[in-house]
Amino acid sequence: MCGIVAYIGDKPAREILIEGLKRLEYRGYDSSGIAILNESSYIAKAVGKVAVLEGRVRSDHPEGVVGIAHTRWATHGRPTEANAHPHCDCSGRILLVHNGIIENYQTLKRRLESQGHQFRSETDTEALAHLIESHYEGDFESAVQKALLQVQGTFGIAALHRAHPNEIFVARRGSPIILGVRDGEALAASDVAALARHTDRVVYLEDNEVAKLERGQFSIATLEKRAVRREARAIEMDAESLDCGAFPHFMLKEIFEQPEAVENALRGRVNPSEAVSKLGGLESVRERLEQARHLIIISCGTSFYAGLYARYVFEALTDLTVETELASEFRYRKLNIRQNTVVLAISQSGETLDTLAALREARRKGALVLGLVNVVGSTISRETHAGIYSHAGMEIGVASTKSFTTQITVLALMALLMGRSRDLSYEEGLALIHGLEEIPSQMRQVLAQNERIRELAAKYSKAEHFLYIGRKYQYPIALEGALKLKEVAYIHAEGYAAGEMKHGPIALIDPAFPTMALAPEDGSYDKIVSNIQEIRAREGKIVALTTAGNTRLAGLVDDLIEIPRTKDILSPLLSVIPLQLFAYHCAVLRGCDVDKPRNLAKSVTVE
Repeated sequence: MCGIVAYIGDKPAREILIEGLKRLEYRGYDSSGIAILNESSYIAKAVGKVAVLEGRVRSDHPEGVVGIAHTRWATHGRPTEANAHPHCDCSGRILLVHNGIIENYQTLKRRLESQGHQFRSETDTEALAHLIESHYEGDFESAVQKALLQVQGTFGIAALHRAHPNEIFVARRGSPIILGVRDGEALAASDVAALARHTDRVVYLEDNEVAKLERGQFSIATLEKRAVRREARAIEMDAESLDCGAFPHFMLKEIFEQPEAVENALRGRVNPSEAVSKLGGLESVRERLEQARHLIIISCGTSFYAGLYARYVFEALTDLTVETELASEFRYRKLNIRQNTVVLAISQSGETLDTLAALREARRKGALVLGLVNVVGSTISRETHAGIYSHAGMEIGVASTKSFTTQITVLALMALLMGRSRDLSYEEGLALIHGLEEIPSQMRQVLAQNERIRELAAKYSKAEHFLYIGRKYQYPIALEGALKLKEVAYIHAEGYAAGEMKHGPIALIDPAFPTMALAPEDGSYDKIVSNIQEIRAREGKIVALTTAGNTRLAGLVDDLIEIPRTKDILSPLLSVIPLQLFAYHCAVLRGCDVDKPRNLAKSVTVE
């Protein structure tokens, strides 16, 4: 969601802060701002892209080696310069940027206004600046700590005080803050991408901790002023991932990186001699996994669709009872966490707040909680009992592509591991491993059809509605394909279980409402063909995705996309790629901002 960058050192802060904000653009935002301490303080804000703010800062050329900066994704108040961060107190001496939501800000604001504080914005954040001011008696650190103890909700903050020009305070609860240090400098950010060009080791703040940044050093304490010591972690990110290279957009680059990403997700994780997977991150809880009888998968968005796929896979390969739950709804239910229950939280960023809240509730109820995330050191990776990294590499495009395919690859490996400790035979396990090992080369065959899919997008990109249908393993892919079209091309699309089409959606079918039918030659092929017949009888346009060499759909559909033949259980790894490419090309043809779709954010850290 929102992005934070903070810097104190011996170099011009403006360059480092603006560059950091540009590295966070993929997270989603609608306005931005910067504050730099010099003889007084310099503040600039802008609505829209960081480039607007950058132009203003370059023109003003502010001096100063201490500063904070922010990209905002609006929650309270419209995207305006007045609502953009940084916000300040009445005196203008305290400057603050904030990610998250202050749930009791109205109560705080009324109390502060009764004390004479004057507010200039519609935001919840401004209340925090005034609250710190109300506690300030010469000790800035103490004022920050006292103020945050009164806050209900979530925050990642960076704060300056003109009377304390040699320090920056950052803090977190539910919204990530990461620290980095190099000679004579200290930095902080809400995402490691903003730090990667400046340091190769970072420290992650935990909830309810405050860090003081000084030149070349930092210290950490809890809100209750208890000192904390924490080792730095290496950054697992290469510089190439921060650039598009030869591709026009990050989304297309990341679609084409999927064969390599799946290879990385598989590397060192299969043992053909025993027909089993090797997942070192689960070794510490292996005995509990072998005793497990109930698996609950919690996630949001694209990760939720990966979880829906996983339900079919775990049911096919193990004897577990499996449920898939939206994390945003999970903790509002009366939970019946039985003995030997495992809860698996899936999140690309590892910071998804709804998923974090759900896994904390599951831990409270006594479940074994596992995580599947892409970002090393993320909050979910630290708060689960054990877990696995998807190893997708840095994903910049807001619409997840390679994160999804690596998630379902790892989920298949996890189901294989648990299945082989139960009733799954050696032959079945080995066949799955061989199928997985072939997937990267088969993905490259699908990607070779990019130009053909672009032509299909040109044919259908003016449609305002689209139906995606699939059965069994293809049902979650229909949902994911429709989501991609909505996210990046702004075309209303609905994913449906094909068998449910007759229970309502078929009323929408007409010549202007095309359908994407996922029809590989699998166990449900004949049923999906019946659905295609029903659509054709109502003069609906049909694009069908099927197995290479299948001639039985000729004459039944308007257009065909082919994928290589693989095991039914693995076909989603191939069928999702044409849907990603189709959404991407539709978006480009419609003039949409592919990498930064409107109103969306990469890491959703608010509820």
